[in-house]
Amino acid sequence: MKGEREGMGLEKDQAEVKEPGKGQSEMEELYLSYKGYAFSIAYRLLGVVADAEDAVQDSFMELQRRGLGGIENLKAYLAKSITNRCLNQLQSARSRRETYIGEWLPEPLIEAYDSPEAAAERNDTLSYAFLVLLERFTPVERAVFVLREVFEYDYESIADMVDKSAAACRQIFSRASRNFKAAFSAEQGGAAAGPSRTVLLKRFTAAFEAYDVGAMLELLAEQPVLIADGGGQEVHTILRPMAGQRGVLALLTSHRVLRELRSWQSEIVRINGEPNLLFRQDGEVAGMLCLEFTGDKIQQLYLIVEPDKLRTFG
Repeated sequence: MKGEREGMGLEKDQAEVKEPGKGQSEMEELYLSYKGYAFSIAYRLLGVVADAEDAVQDSFMELQRRGLGGIENLKAYLAKSITNRCLNQLQSARSRRETYIGEWLPEPLIEAYDSPEAAAERNDTLSYAFLVLLERFTPVERAVFVLREVFEYDYESIADMVDKSAAACRQIFSRASRNFKAAFSAEQGGAAAGPSRTVLLKRFTAAFEAYDVGAMLELLAEQPVLIADGGGQEVHTILRPMAGQRGVLALLTSHRVLRELRSWQSEIVRINGEPNLLFRQDGEVAGMLCLEFTGDKIQQLYLIVEPDKLRTFG
């Protein structure tokens, strides 16, 4: 999971930022240079694009007010500012999600949001399955795990960001890492080699649209899980996760359930760094389906039809 080290480490500080261009202030230059990095932290911590954008904007506004005096490492300063805002947001979000109708899934991220600096994030720390698993952590566990596992901050730096001791952060990371790897291994099954995602997505789409039980059965793993997020906004979907080959197969080949999905136009696009399925109704984005594979078998299916979470796909 540590494939995006270059361009993300502490060794790159404000000394590397280019001189402000003509007609462009120093703060504008810093914003353009570091907003991708700041967003990549905020999005992993929050799982909501708009909230991540707000955290980035607020952090830079605070930086503009206080000035750059006394800041030795701008990346570390921004990471702390972003982390503090995200922790506050996550604490309040937990109570709101308790009353959420159905299952809450993270907001998907489209290709257009990838900055040049974030282009290296084509690994499982940006995948949709990674974000879903992060939802199992407490806010502090999530922050410590992301800052250490993805961005490789040392424990002393993380301790300063989350207001814990370095020893406590080490313990939190160790526990979170064990839990994450156990869940990731159980749900992904080791990611054995197999056909390309695009080929498998095309096979799935053909089987889904044709109600082909045999073809769908060949694609499903022994214990697949289907989770749908409609948010209760007049969008009819599955309120509870469905686990097991028999139940998931029945849903995917039913002539009543998910019938509306088949009437929409599907296309394969890059979502969270990987090819996934996007659905349009009369040209407007109406749904997203992210499939996670183990070799050539579907292990996880994440369906999002909640309108607010699809607004960035317009």
